[in-house]
Amino acid sequence: MADVADAFPTRHHPRPQVRDMPDEPRRYARLIGPGIIAAGVGLASGEFILYPYIASQVGLVFVWAALVGLATQYFLNMEIERYTLATGETALTGFSRYWRHWGLVFALLTYFANLWPGWATSSATLVTYLVGGEPRWIAIGMLITIGLILTLAPVVYVALERAQMLKVAAVLVLFVVAAVVAIGASAWADVPQVVTRPRIPVEELGFALLLGALAFAGGGGGQNLVQSNWIRDKGFGMGAYVPRLVSPITGEPEAVPSTGYVFEPTQDNLRRWRGWWRFANLEQLTTFVLITFVTILFTSLLAYSTVFGRDDVANSIDFIQTEGEVLGERVGTWFQYLFWGIGGFSLFAAALGIVDYTSRLAADVVKTSYAREANESKVYAALVWGLIAIGIVVLLAGFSQPLVLLVISAVVGGFMMFLYAGLLILVNRRILPAPIRVRGVRLGALVWAILLFGTLSALTFRAQLQNLFGG
Repeated sequence: MADVADAFPTRHHPRPQVRDMPDEPRRYARLIGPGIIAAGVGLASGEFILYPYIASQVGLVFVWAALVGLATQYFLNMEIERYTLATGETALTGFSRYWRHWGLVFALLTYFANLWPGWATSSATLVTYLVGGEPRWIAIGMLITIGLILTLAPVVYVALERAQMLKVAAVLVLFVVAAVVAIGASAWADVPQVVTRPRIPVEELGFALLLGALAFAGGGGGQNLVQSNWIRDKGFGMGAYVPRLVSPITGEPEAVPSTGYVFEPTQDNLRRWRGWWRFANLEQLTTFVLITFVTILFTSLLAYSTVFGRDDVANSIDFIQTEGEVLGERVGTWFQYLFWGIGGFSLFAAALGIVDYTSRLAADVVKTSYAREANESKVYAALVWGLIAIGIVVLLAGFSQPLVLLVISAVVGGFMMFLYAGLLILVNRRILPAPIRVRGVRLGALVWAILLFGTLSALTFRAQLQNLFGG
Protein backbone atom coordinates (compact mmCIF):
# COMPACT_ATOMS: atom_id res chain seq x y z
CA MET A 1 0.00 0.00 0.00
CA ALA A 2 1.40 3.43 -0.99
CA ASP A 3 2.38 5.81 1.79
CA VAL A 4 0.47 9.15 1.80
CA ALA A 5 3.85 10.91 1.93
CA ASP A 6 4.72 9.47 -1.50
CA ALA A 7 2.46 12.07 -3.16
CA PHE A 8 4.76 14.92 -2.04
CA PRO A 9 7.43 15.91 -4.56
CA THR A 10 10.81 15.73 -2.79
CA ARG A 11 13.20 17.23 -5.33
CA HIS A 12 13.30 20.59 -3.56
CA HIS A 13 11.97 19.80 -0.06
CA PRO A 14 12.32 16.77 2.19
CA ARG A 15 9.66 14.11 2.54
CA PRO A 16 7.03 15.01 5.16
CA GLN A 17 6.63 13.06 8.40
CA VAL A 18 3.48 10.97 8.90
CA ARG A 19 1.64 11.92 12.10
CA ASP A 20 -1.94 11.80 13.34
CA MET A 21 -4.20 14.83 12.86
CA PRO A 22 -4.50 16.63 16.24
CA ASP A 23 -7.84 16.40 18.01
CA GLU A 24 -10.55 18.58 16.50
CA PRO A 25 -11.36 21.82 18.38
CA ARG A 26 -14.01 21.60 21.10
CA ARG A 27 -13.97 25.24 22.24
CA TYR A 28 -13.89 27.66 19.37
CA ALA A 29 -13.43 30.95 21.25
CA ARG A 30 -9.73 30.52 22.06
CA LEU A 31 -8.93 29.69 18.42
CA ILE A 32 -10.66 32.72 16.89
CA GLY A 33 -8.00 35.06 15.56
CA PRO A 34 -6.56 34.50 12.06
CA GLY A 35 -9.77 35.69 10.38
CA ILE A 36 -9.87 38.78 12.59
CA ILE A 37 -6.24 39.53 11.70
CA ALA A 38 -7.14 39.13 8.01
CA ALA A 39 -10.09 41.49 8.43
CA GLY A 40 -8.07 43.91 10.56
CA VAL A 41 -5.15 44.16 8.14
CA GLY A 42 -7.62 44.52 5.28
CA LEU A 43 -9.71 47.18 7.03
CA ALA A 44 -7.77 49.95 5.38
CA SER A 45 -6.91 49.88 1.71
CA GLY A 46 -10.23 48.81 0.28
CA GLU A 47 -12.46 49.52 3.23
CA PHE A 48 -11.31 52.94 4.44
CA ILE A 49 -9.98 54.39 1.19
CA LEU A 50 -10.76 52.73 -2.14
CA TYR A 51 -14.47 51.88 -1.75
CA PRO A 52 -15.33 55.15 0.05
CA TYR A 53 -13.37 57.03 -2.64
CA ILE A 54 -15.39 55.26 -5.36
CA ALA A 55 -18.62 56.06 -3.49
CA SER A 56 -17.57 59.71 -3.23
CA GLN A 57 -17.13 59.85 -7.01
CA VAL A 58 -19.91 57.63 -8.46
CA GLY A 59 -22.18 56.63 -5.55
CA LEU A 60 -23.05 53.08 -4.47
CA VAL A 61 -23.03 51.51 -7.94
CA PHE A 62 -19.80 49.52 -7.40
CA VAL A 63 -20.29 48.20 -3.84
CA TRP A 64 -21.55 44.93 -5.36
CA ALA A 65 -17.96 44.22 -6.40
CA ALA A 66 -16.95 43.99 -2.74
CA LEU A 67 -19.22 40.99 -2.28
CA VAL A 68 -17.81 39.34 -5.41
CA GLY A 69 -14.26 40.02 -4.26
CA LEU A 70 -14.92 38.77 -0.73
CA ALA A 71 -16.64 35.58 -1.89
CA THR A 72 -13.75 34.85 -4.23
CA GLN A 73 -11.18 35.54 -1.51
CA TYR A 74 -13.06 33.37 0.96
CA PHE A 75 -12.62 30.35 -1.30
CA LEU A 76 -8.99 31.26 -1.99
CA ASN A 77 -8.29 31.62 1.74
CA MET A 78 -9.91 28.30 2.51
CA GLU A 79 -7.85 26.47 -0.12
CA ILE A 80 -4.72 28.08 1.28
CA GLU A 81 -5.84 26.94 4.73
CA ARG A 82 -6.73 23.46 3.45
CA TYR A 83 -3.12 22.78 2.52
CA THR A 84 -1.73 24.07 5.83
CA LEU A 85 -4.37 22.34 7.96
CA ALA A 86 -3.45 19.06 6.28
CA THR A 87 0.36 19.44 6.22
CA GLY A 88 1.57 22.16 8.61
CA GLU A 89 3.40 23.64 5.61
CA THR A 90 2.58 26.99 4.09
CA ALA A 91 0.97 27.08 0.67
CA LEU A 92 4.18 28.65 -0.67
CA THR A 93 6.14 25.60 0.47
CA GLY A 94 3.62 23.41 -1.35
CA PHE A 95 4.08 25.44 -4.54
CA SER A 96 7.87 25.27 -4.28
CA ARG A 97 7.77 21.49 -4.03
CA TYR A 98 7.07 21.62 -7.78
CA TRP A 99 9.43 24.49 -8.64
CA ARG A 100 11.89 25.67 -6.06
CA HIS A 101 11.50 29.37 -6.87
CA TRP A 102 7.71 29.76 -6.70
CA GLY A 103 8.00 30.97 -3.13
CA LEU A 104 10.62 33.50 -4.15
CA VAL A 105 8.42 34.77 -7.00
CA PHE A 106 5.50 35.46 -4.64
CA ALA A 107 7.75 36.89 -1.91
CA LEU A 108 9.28 39.32 -4.42
CA LEU A 109 5.87 40.30 -5.84
CA THR A 110 4.56 40.89 -2.31
CA TYR A 111 7.64 42.95 -1.48
CA PHE A 112 7.22 44.95 -4.69
CA ALA A 113 3.53 45.59 -3.97
CA ASN A 114 4.38 46.87 -0.49
CA LEU A 115 7.64 48.77 -1.10
CA TRP A 116 5.57 51.93 -1.39
CA PRO A 117 4.34 52.61 2.17
CA GLY A 118 0.87 53.71 1.09
CA TRP A 119 -0.91 52.64 4.27
CA ALA A 120 1.54 54.40 6.61
CA THR A 121 1.34 57.51 4.43
CA SER A 122 -2.46 57.37 4.47
CA SER A 123 -2.47 57.04 8.26
CA ALA A 124 -0.05 59.95 8.57
CA THR A 125 -2.25 62.06 6.29
CA LEU A 126 -5.23 61.52 8.61
CA VAL A 127 -3.09 62.36 11.62
CA THR A 128 -2.30 65.75 10.06
CA TYR A 129 -6.03 66.48 9.96
CA LEU A 130 -6.00 66.08 13.74
CA VAL A 131 -2.77 67.74 14.83
CA GLY A 132 -1.17 69.22 11.71
CA GLY A 133 2.40 68.48 10.67
CA GLU A 134 4.12 67.02 7.63
CA PRO A 135 2.73 63.59 6.56
CA ARG A 136 6.12 62.36 5.36
CA TRP A 137 7.83 62.74 8.74
CA ILE A 138 4.87 61.32 10.64
CA ALA A 139 4.85 58.29 8.30
CA ILE A 140 8.58 57.74 8.87
CA GLY A 141 8.00 57.78 12.63
CA MET A 142 5.18 55.26 12.20
CA LEU A 143 7.40 52.93 10.16
CA ILE A 144 10.09 52.97 12.85
CA THR A 145 7.45 52.27 15.52
CA ILE A 146 6.16 49.32 13.48
CA GLY A 147 9.69 47.90 13.24
CA LEU A 148 10.13 48.12 17.01
CA ILE A 149 6.77 46.43 17.70
CA LEU A 150 7.43 43.53 15.33
CA THR A 151 10.98 42.84 16.48
CA LEU A 152 10.51 43.30 20.23
CA ALA A 153 7.24 41.39 20.75
CA PRO A 154 8.09 37.99 22.36
CA VAL A 155 5.60 36.18 20.07
CA VAL A 156 4.92 38.19 16.92
CA TYR A 157 1.52 36.60 16.19
CA VAL A 158 0.16 37.50 19.64
CA ALA A 159 1.14 41.16 19.28
CA LEU A 160 -0.39 41.31 15.81
CA GLU A 161 -3.62 39.61 16.90
CA ARG A 162 -4.11 42.01 19.82
CA ALA A 163 -3.49 45.07 17.65
CA GLN A 164 -5.96 43.94 14.99
CA MET A 165 -8.65 43.00 17.53
CA LEU A 166 -8.38 46.47 19.10
CA LYS A 167 -8.63 48.04 15.67
CA VAL A 168 -11.69 46.01 14.63
CA ALA A 169 -13.42 46.94 17.89
CA ALA A 170 -12.68 50.66 17.35
CA VAL A 171 -13.94 50.59 13.76
CA LEU A 172 -17.14 48.79 14.74
CA VAL A 173 -17.80 51.38 17.48
CA LEU A 174 -17.38 54.14 14.89
CA PHE A 175 -19.90 52.51 12.57
CA VAL A 176 -22.48 51.93 15.29
CA VAL A 177 -22.32 55.63 16.18
CA ALA A 178 -22.32 56.66 12.51
CA ALA A 179 -25.34 54.48 11.73
CA VAL A 180 -27.35 56.36 14.32
CA VAL A 181 -26.18 59.95 14.04
CA ALA A 182 -24.37 60.48 10.72
CA ILE A 183 -25.97 58.52 7.88
CA GLY A 184 -29.13 60.24 6.73
CA ALA A 185 -32.45 58.60 5.86
CA SER A 186 -31.99 59.32 2.15
CA ALA A 187 -28.66 57.47 2.11
CA TRP A 188 -30.21 54.45 3.85
CA ALA A 189 -33.01 54.52 1.30
CA ASP A 190 -30.45 54.30 -1.51
CA VAL A 191 -28.78 51.13 -0.17
CA PRO A 192 -30.80 48.87 -2.53
CA GLN A 193 -28.92 50.55 -5.41
CA VAL A 194 -26.04 48.24 -4.53
CA VAL A 195 -27.97 45.43 -6.23
CA THR A 196 -30.60 47.28 -8.29
CA ARG A 197 -28.25 49.63 -10.15
CA PRO A 198 -24.88 47.85 -10.36
CA ARG A 199 -22.39 49.01 -12.94
CA ILE A 200 -18.67 49.17 -13.68
CA PRO A 201 -17.65 52.87 -13.78
CA VAL A 202 -14.56 52.42 -15.96
CA GLU A 203 -14.83 55.75 -17.75
CA GLU A 204 -14.88 57.72 -14.51
CA LEU A 205 -12.29 55.73 -12.55
CA GLY A 206 -10.26 53.43 -14.84
CA PHE A 207 -9.48 49.71 -14.73
CA ALA A 208 -6.51 50.01 -12.38
CA LEU A 209 -8.48 51.54 -9.51
CA LEU A 210 -11.44 49.17 -10.00
CA LEU A 211 -9.16 46.14 -10.05
CA GLY A 212 -7.56 47.49 -6.91
CA ALA A 213 -10.92 47.75 -5.17
CA LEU A 214 -11.93 44.24 -6.25
CA ALA A 215 -8.57 42.69 -5.37
CA PHE A 216 -8.40 44.52 -2.02
CA ALA A 217 -11.98 43.85 -0.89
CA GLY A 218 -10.68 42.22 2.26
CA GLY A 219 -7.14 40.97 1.93
CA GLY A 220 -5.71 40.58 -1.53
CA GLY A 221 -2.38 39.53 -2.97
CA GLY A 222 0.20 38.31 -0.46
CA GLN A 223 -2.14 38.79 2.48
CA ASN A 224 -4.21 35.79 1.41
CA LEU A 225 -1.10 33.61 1.22
CA VAL A 226 -0.06 34.48 4.77
CA GLN A 227 -3.25 32.83 6.08
CA SER A 228 -1.04 29.72 6.10
CA ASN A 229 1.41 31.30 8.51
CA TRP A 230 -1.25 32.82 10.75
CA ILE A 231 -3.27 29.63 11.22
CA ARG A 232 -0.06 27.68 11.77
CA ASP A 233 1.03 30.09 14.51
CA LYS A 234 -2.43 29.71 16.07
CA GLY A 235 -2.06 25.91 16.05
CA PHE A 236 -4.75 24.93 13.54
CA GLY A 237 -4.67 21.30 12.38
CA MET A 238 -1.22 19.92 11.59
CA GLY A 239 0.14 23.41 12.23
CA ALA A 240 0.04 22.50 15.93
CA TYR A 241 3.30 20.60 15.35
CA VAL A 242 5.14 23.70 14.05
CA PRO A 243 6.72 26.24 16.50
CA ARG A 244 5.64 29.88 16.33
CA LEU A 245 7.69 32.80 15.02
CA VAL A 246 9.25 34.68 17.94
CA SER A 247 11.32 37.81 18.47
CA PRO A 248 15.08 37.25 17.97
CA ILE A 249 15.63 39.64 20.91
CA THR A 250 12.95 38.91 23.53
CA GLY A 251 11.54 35.52 22.46
CA GLU A 252 12.74 32.04 23.36
CA PRO A 253 14.60 30.34 20.49
CA GLU A 254 12.82 27.30 19.05
CA ALA A 255 13.94 24.70 16.54
CA VAL A 256 11.88 24.82 13.37
CA PRO A 257 11.43 21.57 11.42
CA SER A 258 12.52 21.48 7.78
CA THR A 259 9.60 19.31 6.66
CA GLY A 260 5.84 19.34 6.96
CA TYR A 261 3.52 16.57 8.06
CA VAL A 262 0.78 14.45 6.57
CA PHE A 263 -1.81 12.14 8.14
CA GLU A 264 -3.02 8.74 7.01
CA PRO A 265 -6.71 9.03 6.00
CA THR A 266 -7.96 6.69 8.71
CA GLN A 267 -11.47 6.99 10.11
CA ASP A 268 -10.25 8.77 13.24
CA ASN A 269 -7.98 11.16 11.37
CA LEU A 270 -10.71 12.05 8.88
CA ARG A 271 -13.14 12.73 11.73
CA ARG A 272 -10.60 15.10 13.28
CA TRP A 273 -9.96 16.69 9.88
CA ARG A 274 -13.69 17.35 9.38
CA GLY A 275 -13.80 19.05 12.77
CA TRP A 276 -10.88 21.36 11.90
CA TRP A 277 -12.23 22.06 8.40
CA ARG A 278 -15.68 22.93 9.77
CA PHE A 279 -14.18 25.31 12.34
CA ALA A 280 -11.79 26.96 9.85
CA ASN A 281 -14.65 27.69 7.43
CA LEU A 282 -16.84 29.10 10.20
CA GLU A 283 -14.00 31.25 11.54
CA GLN A 284 -13.37 32.81 8.09
CA LEU A 285 -17.06 33.46 7.39
CA THR A 286 -17.91 35.04 10.73
CA THR A 287 -14.77 37.16 11.02
CA PHE A 288 -13.05 37.95 7.73
CA VAL A 289 -16.06 37.93 5.39
CA LEU A 290 -18.73 39.37 7.70
CA ILE A 291 -16.62 42.10 9.32
CA THR A 292 -15.12 43.17 6.01
CA PHE A 293 -18.39 43.44 4.10
CA VAL A 294 -20.16 45.34 6.89
CA THR A 295 -17.22 47.72 7.02
CA ILE A 296 -17.14 48.32 3.26
CA LEU A 297 -20.89 48.96 3.22
CA PHE A 298 -20.75 51.46 6.11
CA THR A 299 -17.67 53.36 4.92
CA SER A 300 -19.17 53.62 1.44
CA LEU A 301 -22.46 54.82 2.93
CA LEU A 302 -20.64 57.42 5.02
CA ALA A 303 -18.81 58.75 1.96
CA TYR A 304 -21.96 58.64 -0.16
CA SER A 305 -24.12 60.42 2.42
CA THR A 306 -21.56 63.16 3.07
CA VAL A 307 -19.51 64.00 -0.04
CA PHE A 308 -21.07 62.38 -3.13
CA GLY A 309 -22.16 65.04 -5.62
CA ARG A 310 -20.16 67.87 -4.06
CA ASP A 311 -17.99 69.98 -6.35
CA ASP A 312 -15.16 70.29 -3.81
CA VAL A 313 -14.42 66.55 -3.42
CA ALA A 314 -10.70 65.95 -4.07
CA ASN A 315 -9.60 63.36 -6.60
CA SER A 316 -7.27 61.89 -3.95
CA ILE A 317 -7.24 60.69 -0.34
CA ASP A 318 -8.02 64.29 0.68
CA PHE A 319 -11.68 63.43 0.11
CA ILE A 320 -11.51 61.97 3.65
CA GLN A 321 -10.72 65.43 5.00
CA THR A 322 -13.82 66.83 3.33
CA GLU A 323 -15.85 63.87 4.58
CA GLY A 324 -14.70 64.48 8.15
CA GLU A 325 -15.52 68.18 7.94
CA VAL A 326 -19.04 67.42 6.67
CA LEU A 327 -19.50 64.90 9.49
CA GLY A 328 -18.36 67.58 11.94
CA GLU A 329 -20.93 70.03 10.58
CA ARG A 330 -23.68 67.42 10.66
CA VAL A 331 -23.00 65.72 14.00
CA GLY A 332 -20.49 67.81 15.92
CA THR A 333 -16.75 68.51 15.97
CA TRP A 334 -16.19 65.55 18.30
CA PHE A 335 -17.37 63.13 15.61
CA GLN A 336 -15.12 64.70 13.00
CA TYR A 337 -12.07 64.02 15.18
CA LEU A 338 -13.32 60.56 16.14
CA PHE A 339 -13.64 59.69 12.44
CA TRP A 340 -10.13 60.86 11.59
CA GLY A 341 -8.64 59.36 14.76
CA ILE A 342 -10.07 55.88 14.25
CA GLY A 343 -9.22 56.10 10.56
CA GLY A 344 -5.62 56.98 11.34
CA PHE A 345 -5.30 54.13 13.87
CA SER A 346 -6.99 51.73 11.45
CA LEU A 347 -4.51 52.51 8.71
CA PHE A 348 -1.56 52.31 11.13
CA ALA A 349 -2.66 48.85 12.27
CA ALA A 350 -3.01 47.84 8.63
CA ALA A 351 0.55 49.02 7.97
CA LEU A 352 1.70 46.95 10.96
CA GLY A 353 0.04 43.85 9.50
CA ILE A 354 1.37 44.51 6.00
CA VAL A 355 4.99 44.83 7.14
CA ASP A 356 4.50 41.64 9.16
CA TYR A 357 3.03 39.50 6.40
CA THR A 358 5.42 40.76 3.72
CA SER A 359 8.41 39.88 5.90
CA ARG A 360 6.84 36.68 7.23
CA LEU A 361 6.26 35.29 3.74
CA ALA A 362 9.79 36.09 2.63
CA ALA A 363 11.38 34.71 5.82
CA ASP A 364 9.49 31.43 5.42
CA VAL A 365 10.66 31.16 1.80
CA VAL A 366 14.30 31.82 2.74
CA LYS A 367 14.14 29.25 5.54
CA THR A 368 12.42 26.47 3.61
CA SER A 369 13.99 26.82 0.14
CA TYR A 370 17.38 28.48 0.43
CA ALA A 371 18.85 28.49 3.95
CA ARG A 372 17.41 25.67 6.05
CA GLU A 373 19.97 26.21 8.81
CA ALA A 374 19.09 29.90 9.18
CA ASN A 375 17.27 31.30 12.22
CA GLU A 376 13.87 32.27 10.78
CA SER A 377 13.22 34.86 13.49
CA LYS A 378 16.45 36.70 12.63
CA VAL A 379 15.70 36.53 8.92
CA TYR A 380 12.22 37.92 9.64
CA ALA A 381 13.60 40.80 11.71
CA ALA A 382 16.12 41.69 8.98
CA LEU A 383 13.36 41.72 6.36
CA VAL A 384 11.12 43.89 8.56
CA TRP A 385 13.80 46.55 8.91
CA GLY A 386 14.77 46.22 5.25
CA LEU A 387 11.19 46.95 4.17
CA ILE A 388 10.99 49.87 6.60
CA ALA A 389 14.29 51.29 5.33
CA ILE A 390 13.07 51.12 1.73
CA GLY A 391 9.79 52.78 2.74
CA ILE A 392 11.69 55.61 4.42
CA VAL A 393 13.83 56.12 1.29
CA VAL A 394 10.68 56.21 -0.87
CA LEU A 395 9.13 58.83 1.42
CA LEU A 396 12.29 60.95 1.53
CA ALA A 397 12.39 60.83 -2.29
CA GLY A 398 8.99 62.54 -2.26
CA PHE A 399 6.83 59.76 -3.76
CA SER A 400 3.97 59.99 -1.29
CA GLN A 401 0.54 60.19 -2.97
CA PRO A 402 -1.41 57.51 -1.03
CA LEU A 403 -4.07 56.69 -3.63
CA VAL A 404 -1.48 56.12 -6.36
CA LEU A 405 0.55 53.87 -4.05
CA LEU A 406 -2.48 51.81 -3.09
CA VAL A 407 -3.53 51.27 -6.71
CA ILE A 408 -0.01 50.05 -7.60
CA SER A 409 -0.12 47.57 -4.70
CA ALA A 410 -3.61 46.41 -5.62
CA VAL A 411 -2.80 45.76 -9.30
CA VAL A 412 0.20 43.62 -8.34
CA GLY A 413 -2.00 41.84 -5.79
CA GLY A 414 -4.61 41.00 -8.42
CA PHE A 415 -1.95 39.46 -10.69
CA MET A 416 -0.63 37.37 -7.77
CA MET A 417 -4.11 36.01 -7.08
CA PHE A 418 -4.42 34.95 -10.72
CA LEU A 419 -1.19 32.96 -10.39
CA TYR A 420 -1.72 31.26 -7.05
CA ALA A 421 -5.34 30.29 -7.70
CA GLY A 422 -3.99 27.92 -10.36
CA LEU A 423 -1.21 26.62 -8.11
CA LEU A 424 -3.72 25.89 -5.34
CA ILE A 425 -5.53 23.55 -7.73
CA LEU A 426 -2.22 21.78 -8.39
CA VAL A 427 -1.20 21.20 -4.76
CA ASN A 428 -4.66 20.51 -3.35
CA ARG A 429 -5.52 18.03 -6.12
CA ARG A 430 -2.21 16.17 -6.40
CA ILE A 431 -0.50 16.27 -3.01
CA LEU A 432 -3.21 15.88 -0.38
CA PRO A 433 -4.80 12.51 0.52
CA ALA A 434 -7.70 11.71 -1.83
CA PRO A 435 -10.56 12.13 0.70
CA ILE A 436 -9.64 15.76 1.46
CA ARG A 437 -8.71 17.07 -2.00
CA VAL A 438 -10.48 20.12 -3.43
CA ARG A 439 -13.40 19.25 -5.70
CA GLY A 440 -16.87 20.37 -6.75
CA VAL A 441 -17.97 23.94 -6.00
CA ARG A 442 -14.66 24.86 -4.38
CA LEU A 443 -12.71 23.69 -7.41
CA GLY A 444 -15.06 25.77 -9.56
CA ALA A 445 -14.40 28.79 -7.34
CA LEU A 446 -10.66 28.49 -7.98
CA VAL A 447 -11.25 28.34 -11.73
CA TRP A 448 -13.46 31.44 -11.38
CA ALA A 449 -10.64 33.23 -9.49
CA ILE A 450 -8.21 32.43 -12.32
CA LEU A 451 -10.62 33.82 -14.92
CA LEU A 452 -11.60 36.86 -12.84
CA PHE A 453 -8.15 38.07 -11.83
CA GLY A 454 -6.52 36.99 -15.08
CA THR A 455 -9.03 39.00 -17.11
CA LEU A 456 -8.87 42.05 -14.85
CA SER A 457 -5.06 41.99 -14.82
CA ALA A 458 -4.92 41.76 -18.62
CA LEU A 459 -7.42 44.60 -19.05
CA THR A 460 -5.56 46.78 -16.58
CA PHE A 461 -2.20 46.08 -18.24
CA ARG A 462 -3.66 46.95 -21.63
CA ALA A 463 -5.20 50.16 -20.27
CA GLN A 464 -1.86 51.22 -18.77
CA LEU A 465 -0.06 50.54 -22.07
CA GLN A 466 -2.62 52.74 -23.85
CA ASN A 467 -2.01 55.50 -21.30
CA LEU A 468 1.74 55.23 -21.80
CA PHE A 469 1.75 55.14 -25.61
CA GLY A 470 -1.39 57.10 -26.33
CA GLY A 471 -3.19 54.17 -28.00
